[in-house]
Amino acid sequence: MTAEISRRPGQDPSFSPLPDSDMATARRPRGRRPALSVGQVISRVLICLVGLVFLFPFLWMIATSLKPTNEVFASGTSLLGSRIEWSNYQVAWTAIPFGRILVNSFLIAFVGALLTVTVSVLSAYAFSRFPFRGRAALFGAFLATMVLPQEVLIIPLYLMMQKAGLVNSYPALILPFAFGAFGTFLIRQFLLSLPPDYEEAATIDGASRLRTLVSIVVPLLRAPIAVVFVFAFIEYWGSFLWPLIVVNDATMATVPIGLQMFSGERGTDWGPLMAAVTLVVLPSLLIVMALQKQLQQGVSMGGFGGR
Repeated sequence: MTAEISRRPGQDPSFSPLPDSDMATARRPRGRRPALSVGQVISRVLICLVGLVFLFPFLWMIATSLKPTNEVFASGTSLLGSRIEWSNYQVAWTAIPFGRILVNSFLIAFVGALLTVTVSVLSAYAFSRFPFRGRAALFGAFLATMVLPQEVLIIPLYLMMQKAGLVNSYPALILPFAFGAFGTFLIRQFLLSLPPDYEEAATIDGASRLRTLVSIVVPLLRAPIAVVFVFAFIEYWGSFLWPLIVVNDATMATVPIGLQMFSGERGTDWGPLMAAVTLVVLPSLLIVMALQKQLQQGVSMGGFGGR
């Protein structure tokens, strides 16, 4: 038995009101989100707790940089000192040539990351697109260099730099570790997941290999290139052992060597040291935030999905 629908005078006979469920949806104010389930609430709370665990060292670093030095350990686990010591940042900037050290580290890390990306793209393109005898064996030997610790290469590299007259120079800090296998492996795996149709079309149109690589392939590699760039930048930025050996002048010092200058015979000046560490973290953090989208794509997409 169907109920008759009452219509207003002059209303279109073809008009039919929405069902009750749709009417309830239509009455719901726009912008109101549906209620979360218990499982969703629990998962979000757990995610926030895990995020706080990882965020705590950064909070402790910033809080310690604003404490008087004599209260860093005296205050125990308290994040706040008796007063906010903004002078720690002034001391950190003036006690050592901090500006020059930041410029050195940024120049070395940026140029080194660009060189690493260039070498990785070229070698990955060769290993993935050029068939030649012994390619698999050569690539396996290239990957085997990833298991070599840096300490094994220190003495041979230093002797090479000394013989070439590059000790205490930017090339000595940049060149030795710009030819790693990680970037080549990551980009090669991504290239293997890409069909070569666009490259073949460009070749038919008369484009050279280099033009095809620059105009067709590289734009498709933005995500893995961002991953390689960020990883290389952070590695150069935080490298300590090699700059400590190859640099013998304070004007060529990098960030890790500069942070070591806050420790001496009289102890460690913890307040200015943590202020310097806070300033040192900012460039890497800003680069990661700027390339966050590309990093997520590079990790989630075909970075490790090649054949």
